[in-house]
Amino acid sequence: MSDNTGHRSRAAAARLLGRILDRGQMLDQALADELEAGGRLAALEPRDRAFARLLTMTVLRRLGQIDDAITRCLDKPLNRAAKPALNALRLAAAQAMFLGTPAHAIADGAVRLMGPRRRHLNGLVNAVARRLIREAPGILADQDAAALNCPKWLWQAWTKTYGAETTKTMVETMLSEPPLDLTFKNESEPWLEALQGEMLPTGSMRRMAGGAIQTLPGFSEGEWWVQDAAAALPVALLGKELEGRAVLDLCAAPGGKTAQLAALGAQVTAVDNEPNRMTLVQANLERLNLQAETVVADILTWRPEKPFDFILLDAPCSATGTIRRHPDIWHLRSAKVPKEMALVQDGMLAAAVEMLAPGGTIVFCTCSLQPEEGEDRIEALLASGKSVSRWPITADELFGLEELITPLGDMRTLPHYLGGMDGFYACRLVRDA
Repeated sequence: MSDNTGHRSRAAAARLLGRILDRGQMLDQALADELEAGGRLAALEPRDRAFARLLTMTVLRRLGQIDDAITRCLDKPLNRAAKPALNALRLAAAQAMFLGTPAHAIADGAVRLMGPRRRHLNGLVNAVARRLIREAPGILADQDAAALNCPKWLWQAWTKTYGAETTKTMVETMLSEPPLDLTFKNESEPWLEALQGEMLPTGSMRRMAGGAIQTLPGFSEGEWWVQDAAAALPVALLGKELEGRAVLDLCAAPGGKTAQLAALGAQVTAVDNEPNRMTLVQANLERLNLQAETVVADILTWRPEKPFDFILLDAPCSATGTIRRHPDIWHLRSAKVPKEMALVQDGMLAAAVEMLAPGGTIVFCTCSLQPEEGEDRIEALLASGKSVSRWPITADELFGLEELITPLGDMRTLPHYLGGMDGFYACRLVRDA
């Protein structure tokens, strides 16, 4: 990588960090905006774009350690006038501490990010970057990575729910790069060697090697889609005989579960209230050559012409179970978010019950590790007197993985299970006949 292309990659990463950490924009939206015409990422070659993304993700995932290291290398805290140097120093720290970037490129690259308008900060940035390079090994050895990178409110909440040891293990898993899990439309075995994958006991294929998704074998043929192994489990809880059956997929975007249901032969009605996200669902179904009826509507007010026997509700949530793939959540969520989302989920659960035929099945799931967005919502629903009952899940239905079953018969995956997966909760309910 030349000095010029390296600079463009670092500038793109700095721009992304500004959007996320300074302006509060979600990672996916920031990436999409910078990939549009005129964006910093759009102007980069694929290799340089990948480096910019790696830099950004490393800072987001390790920000606690990085900011601690910067603080140790400052003689005094950055004042307001020096704040524009912070993200450049974060990128320098990420390279010095975690990415093995050559020392000369780290300091020079950080200084170049100041540009002509912030030339007065060059001396500060150069001095701190060079000190980071020298002291990185000692600082790393002295840090408690899990405690530094996990926000206190999450650490406390998870410790209360899962215990201190499990919390530490979960957080340590979240600090590593996630693998790529794939769900196949047909048989996966013929693609195992070509994709350098391994089969998980759940049926997902896991690929540890990198590469642009669109260039991987089987993508253009519509053989598979990207879906975390945990996210692929809730569909199995609706039962094996779905061919020809009408299934309602609520909050369907981004569409992985819609594709699963369609591949099983179900007649799927997919509902989501965001037109842009539903457009992505439709595009993915087209690539996969799968069929589903898509509806853009708010499920709190929309109702089908007749009740469904099968409903999947993947409710919006704080998404704390997906932090390994979306480390911006560390920084853009607070303790109030799960409480706010719980109110939304209660409304959606009540609406789903109204759409369910007597004797029908609902699977409710969230990609959250917070019980107030999972177990607590089911207890509240059952206590409300709605005409539904819990239908306990068995280990046999989840490929013999007994650790995924809670004492009440729900599903709970944790980030360190199966070598790393999303934190997911699912409960199966049946409507009284």
